[in-house]
Amino acid sequence: MIVVHGGAGKVTPDRHDRLRAGVRAAAAAGHAVLQRGGAALDAVVAAVRVLEDDPEFGAGVGSALTRLGTVETGAAVMDGATRRVGAVAAAQDLATPIIVARALLERGEHVVLAGPAAVQFAAEIGLQPAAPGALITPRTHAHAHEVHAAGGANAPASAVNDGGGVGAVARDKYGKLAAATSVGGEVYRRPGCVDDSSLPGIGTWADGEVAVSTSGGDAVFRVALAHAIAARVAAGASLRNAAKEALVELRDLAPDAIAGAIVVGKTSWAALQLGPTMPVAWCDDIGPGDDIGFKL
Repeated sequence: MIVVHGGAGKVTPDRHDRLRAGVRAAAAAGHAVLQRGGAALDAVVAAVRVLEDDPEFGAGVGSALTRLGTVETGAAVMDGATRRVGAVAAAQDLATPIIVARALLERGEHVVLAGPAAVQFAAEIGLQPAAPGALITPRTHAHAHEVHAAGGANAPASAVNDGGGVGAVARDKYGKLAAATSVGGEVYRRPGCVDDSSLPGIGTWADGEVAVSTSGGDAVFRVALAHAIAARVAAGASLRNAAKEALVELRDLAPDAIAGAIVVGKTSWAALQLGPTMPVAWCDDIGPGDDIGFKL
């Protein structure tokens, strides 16, 4: 079973079909790994890689511009069976941060590397950053100009949010769980900002019972969203109720927050968001499916 998301946000209706097609392709890539008997960890990385290469999403190609016009990416991956984590943050022009995060997990030397250190580690495993500007698309370039015109750092949230990072959660045939999340950041943020997706417990979590990937930017730090959902599941809540309760808590603290989560457990999955859209696709025991989102 695998579920993927394309980020919670406000996107124009003309993009809906492209977003749904993108998450379908990602879920299919991850499901193919599971069908071959592959591990959940391999499946979530494969799914996220598809989304990092799709310019419709806010990770890898299509990442948001900082206020200096640069691109910084991040990602995290977590293995539920061992609770080992690898993550990178604020890595300039790194097109495939999920691969670097996975390598960091396997190396086991550190959990999170940020900034130039993340880029240096990527070089050590044979990955060079993209050329400056190569991850910028016409859509993200135009969005950055719109936010600048609307006040830059003081722009209203309605002008800033254009969909967040991407993620995947999976359960393999051995019952093991994994989660992966990748992000290109929020438009017009300061360079060096560490995104929620790069931190275990905030944007990514997996243990022996549940795997969670979230979207939502800085607001989700206030409730440690991914771990808050997992903790509720551990206390006996259903997957959907756990996600709902955590998102309601977030909404109470930050009424304007746009956020969402996908969750996979031992026998089921759930997806839920605050805000108008969070494209989701899945391949479960019934078959494949997709939607533009599941509102709270």
